[in-house]
Order: sequence, then C-alpha cells, then structure tokens
Amino acid sequence: MRKNLEIPQGKRTKLYRFLEILPGLISYGAIILLFLLSWLNPVLGSIYLFAIIASTLVKAVAIAYRTIQGYGVIKRASRVDWRKRLEELETPHDSYERLRDDDNKSYHFEEHLENLKMMSVMEKEYPKPSKIHHAVIMTAYDEGIEVLDPSIEAVKNSTFPNERIIFVLAYEERGGEAMEKTAFTLKEKYKNDFKDFILSKHPKNLPNEIVGKGPNLTYAGYVLADYVRKKKLSVENIIVTSLDSDNRMAPKYLDSVAYEFIAHPNRQRLSYQPVSLFMNNIWDAPAPSRVIAVSNSFFNVISTMRPHVLRNFASHSQPLQALEAMNFWSKRTIVEDGHQYWRSLFFFNGDYSVLPIRIPIYQDAVIDETFWKTIKAQFIQVRRWYYGASDVAYVGSRLFVRKEKRIVPFWKLFPKFWRLLDGHVTLAILAPIVAFGGWVPMVMNLSSHDMVTYSIPNIVGTVETFASIGLIVSILVSFKILPKRPEKYRKGKSLLMVLQWILMPITSIIYQSLAAFYSQTRLMLGRYMEKFDVTKKVVKK
Repeated sequence: MRKNLEIPQGKRTKLYRFLEILPGLISYGAIILLFLLSWLNPVLGSIYLFAIIASTLVKAVAIAYRTIQGYGVIKRASRVDWRKRLEELETPHDSYERLRDDDNKSYHFEEHLENLKMMSVMEKEYPKPSKIHHAVIMTAYDEGIEVLDPSIEAVKNSTFPNERIIFVLAYEERGGEAMEKTAFTLKEKYKNDFKDFILSKHPKNLPNEIVGKGPNLTYAGYVLADYVRKKKLSVENIIVTSLDSDNRMAPKYLDSVAYEFIAHPNRQRLSYQPVSLFMNNIWDAPAPSRVIAVSNSFFNVISTMRPHVLRNFASHSQPLQALEAMNFWSKRTIVEDGHQYWRSLFFFNGDYSVLPIRIPIYQDAVIDETFWKTIKAQFIQVRRWYYGASDVAYVGSRLFVRKEKRIVPFWKLFPKFWRLLDGHVTLAILAPIVAFGGWVPMVMNLSSHDMVTYSIPNIVGTVETFASIGLIVSILVSFKILPKRPEKYRKGKSLLMVLQWILMPITSIIYQSLAAFYSQTRLMLGRYMEKFDVTKKVVKK
C-alpha cells in the first residue's frame, strides 16, 4: 500500500488550514508585537528588540565562520581526484593494502581508507563502480539552444565515463514548436556522446497537476524507468540528477556522487546535494541580482557545513529505485526541490537524510532583457522559493496527529518542523526589524523624555556595526568564488563588485522580507501559488 505523499487539492482540513496560516500569523504578529510592547512600555519594546538584534549578531558571527570553513572545504574537495578514488573502490582490498601506509593529507583521505577497509571485509554489500550509471534529467520550458547547450556540454565534459550517462531532456509541450525543434536539434548533436540521449515531452493539461517543474520531472522519471527496464539495466545502481536548463555541473560532480553512493550502505535512503553557486553569468547581471546571487551562493556554502539541517535545493541527486518507489517528485507544488526532502522523509518513515556533496553545480543569476524586467524577474524567483512556507502545513499535519497515525516519531520530527517554521518567519521579519526597529520605541513614545528610549537607535546601530562582520567576510570570500572577470569588462567592474553591497539593506527588505510576506500572505488567504513562473533566461552577448 502506497503512502499518500501528495499535497491536498481543494478544501483542506481545519488543521491543515491553520498550519497554512501559521507562518504569516507569526510573522505579522512579530512586527505588531514590537509596536504594541513599545506603546505599552518602551523598556518592554526595547527588550524584545534587543533579543532579536542579539540573535542577529550571533548568527552573523556564525555566518562568517561557516562561510570561511565552507569555502575551504569546497576548495579541498574540488582538488580531489574523485575518478581515481572511485576506481579504487573497484578492488577495495588491493587498494587498501596499497594505500594504508600512504601519508596522504588530502580531503577525507582517512575516510577513504576506512571505506576501502570496510568494503574489503564486506565486499558483497557494496556495488562495483563499473556497475553504476548516472541519469541526468534536465528540464526545459522554452529556453533556447544558447542556454541549454552549455549545460549539456558540462555533463558531456564530466570525468565520469559518458558511456554510462543517460541524458534525458525533459521539455514541455507548452513550450511550443520552437522548444520541440530545439530538443530535436540537441538530440541530433549529442546522440553519440552519451549511453543514450532521451527526449521526454511532458503533455500539457494533465489531471491533478499544477503548471510547474515537478510534473515535468516526474513524467521524465517514468520515461527513464521504462527505458531502464527495456535495456535491462539494474535499477538499484542508477543515480538520477535533476538539473534546470541553466545548471552547469563541475566536471567531478558525478564521480563524487557515485563515490558517496557506493560508500554508504543506506544509499537508497539518501539524497546527494551539491553546492549551488549562482555564478555562471554573475559579471553580466545588474547589481541587485548580483547581491542576491552571491548571498544565495553563500547560504548554500554555509548549508553544506550543516548536514543536520541540509535539505534538497535546486539540483540534487537521488537513486532511481527510491524515486520510482515514491512516485518521483510532487506534481502539486512549485517548490518541488525543497519539498522533496519532506516527501522522502515521510516515505522512509524518518530514515532519510541529505548528504552534502562539496562539488558545485553552477547556475545563472537572474537577467532579463532590461534592468526593470530583471528587477521584477528576481522578485518572482525569490517569492517562489519562499513559497516553501507551504511545507509548514505539509509537515505539521503529519506531526500534530494521534500517535498511531504519526509516520515519524514526534520528538524526531518536531525540531525539523520548528526549524522550518522559524526559518520562514525569520526571512519575513528580520530585515525590517533590524533596519527600522530601533526607532519604534521612540516613535511610539514621542511625549516621553526617557534617555534610554532616545538612545535605542544608537545602541542598535552599534550592535549592527558588529554584526556587519558577516557581510565583510562575505565580500572578501566572494572575490575567491567569483569566476575570472571577462575581458569585455574593465578593472573598474571589480570595484563595483564591492560597492554593490551597499544595496544589501534594500535587497534584504525587498527580496527577502517582502517576498516572504507575499508568499505567506497568499497562504493565509488560501490563494495558492499553483503555477511555476519560469524565470526567463537571457544570455548577454
């Protein structure tokens, strides 16, 4: 009997509706509470404000530390010869005997030795690297060859053997004749470069589906599964990686994923999450988009250092056997990537986690045809991301039920639920409270001549100055992560890459707080976002 993993359509239960309202209720309530406490007593308002500001300071220090740590780990992982390590897993006993006295200090070499030792004892428990196949599903809507071709080329240039890569171009019927022509052109170009190049055309207007990426991915998943059976391949040894049309994987990514897949006995209950870096076109993007792109890249760098809170985001890899068992991805949410974490967690009764892969997959920063179209497109993208608040109800409705109906034990699931809820509330309230909160106790008590009340803005400003350490570190590390400046730009462009951070307070309020409030308000009102607004991909010549 299959578990019901889908998001409800139509009328929700009272519990589900309350949990949909909850993120927005808390977010609006947190802002109102600051004004209310400041009006009742400026000291109460100040205490409430300082509690939030102090947490910001702590997070800023943690961000600085994790950013530096994460950057170092990614650099070390990128220098590893994952192809060689993967080949050493083929004959674990011989490899262990040869390497055990090696004084190698490279990334996780001791862990590699331990893996070889374990596999040499329990060799039958582990698949051979030569039996592993990768399937790459790239989704497309109406993107042109100039966007799709470099992404496919990046897969072709992988260090993993191309004869064991199945490439699936999953395109939408809604994309029209131009998209169909592009798909067949790309198939003709790359048909001899992979084990196979499969076209999956997702029909429009299928029942019980939103207009989004999830249905396209799932349809392609079934096409892939049928292909695997016809070719009599071992489904348990196939790893599926989902890519957006602008995603370009680093050459060592597939080898790194295959290595981790083999090395973990619970491989079917893991997702493999790369570091998503929005750096493909970072030099071409306007300043607001650059700030958002770099900030999100740093968030992903930090997340890879916190495996206990890591969730699926954008591109990720998962075994085909597990995906098929759970009906692939959700067909009813526009945030199918983050939602896949919860879907998998409940399918495996809580015995599921996301394993960090410290090899990047590069993505595009938002660029549209004009500056103002880009500004709008950027907001559309982040509001879609923050609609992940819809998962609060999905998770909570499986948490706050009778014990006999609970899939995951309460005290195992509750911390995850709390972090999910707290994360979305923080997205909404933090930027405006940090920017303007210091003035609220004074404005609400203009008739008061209390020196403490009038000193609050200055005190808050001082605390924010210390908190800016995270921003300073981000600026310094950003120059390490940035790709080389294109020759078409002068050296002065590098200076703009520093000056752009002046926009941080504005972008935080517009693209973080307002976008989060927008999505949470839609949930509160029951005006569900059931159409995936595609961010237009414009290649700047």
